[in-house]
Amino acid sequence: MNARAAASPRGLRLSVLDQAPISEGQTGADALRNSVDLARLCDSLGYERYWVAEHHGTPMLACASPEALIGPIAATTRNIRVGSGGIMLPHYSPLKVAETFSMFAGLFPQRIDLGLGRAPGSDPKTAYALQRDRRQAAPDDFPEQLVELLAYLEDRLPPDHPFRDLAKLPGLPHAPEPYLLGSSPQSGVWAAQLGLPYVFADFINPAGAAIAERYRREYAAAEARDQARVIVAVWALAAETDAEAERLSASHRMAMHLFLSGTLIPVPPVETALKFLAERPQPPAGLGRSRRRIAGSPENVRRQIEAVAAEYGAEEVMIVTIAHEHAARRRSYELIAEAFGLDSDSAARMAAKPSR
Repeated sequence: MNARAAASPRGLRLSVLDQAPISEGQTGADALRNSVDLARLCDSLGYERYWVAEHHGTPMLACASPEALIGPIAATTRNIRVGSGGIMLPHYSPLKVAETFSMFAGLFPQRIDLGLGRAPGSDPKTAYALQRDRRQAAPDDFPEQLVELLAYLEDRLPPDHPFRDLAKLPGLPHAPEPYLLGSSPQSGVWAAQLGLPYVFADFINPAGAAIAERYRREYAAAEARDQARVIVAVWALAAETDAEAERLSASHRMAMHLFLSGTLIPVPPVETALKFLAERPQPPAGLGRSRRRIAGSPENVRRQIEAVAAEYGAEEVMIVTIAHEHAARRRSYELIAEAFGLDSDSAARMAAKPSR
């Protein structure tokens, strides 16, 4: 762990999960440049890590290839850890993922994380389009993929394994730090069995505290080599006042309302979203589980984030924020950093101001 492990005086580490949102009126290229800009800002503010997500086939998010963003972000930041949140492993060869992230680790030692997930990050049609071999459906062999990938990273392939000579990865002696992502009980079971840190997506399933506790129990029973580590990922947006934060969050609320109905759109402007929500105050009945959303003044957001961390027994919270205006998203991360007393670098912060 780098020097930022104790950045917050309250003992809670804060990190960022970036989904590269595409706002109405902007392009995917704009969203990608915004991601690099936000990463520079969060580096200067003292956040622990900056992860980029993987989603496919959506006009709302530009994060189709985390590895395409990790290199540029790591190259333009100084201290923050950079990684995937996550690589959706069923789409890929374990060897290819191991080689790619080994290269990142060689280029940026002690700064690369490899967050891994099972979900497709897309609808079934898009997942099928991503397959290299479309003669039949891809097998559901995620546990085997995960074990093979870890064996490459840790040089643990048996001497008689047919791929044994492929474990000499290009970034050695450096290696990424693997994490397992999830929002259901099974992911916690695998993380415990394999001795991996566990990142739970509360912004998808806010009922994960019991899953995190089971992970800790089974991790201890497995006598894993390190201590169990839980990171909880939450959706949060801070503004100067509760009312302003609630207003800015309307863009995300509208987009999620339509998403639950099967309609994908770019992140709408606030005024468009407020009008839409006034006419349709609730998502369609029966579509999806309720989702936790934290929005408010900095102190209100801090209290809620601390409450979620306590609920999960998590030592780190990863924050995902969607807003129509990039400036509002930047300001939210600034206000949260200030509320938690992160160790910001004022000179770097000035250098990280938007270039457009």
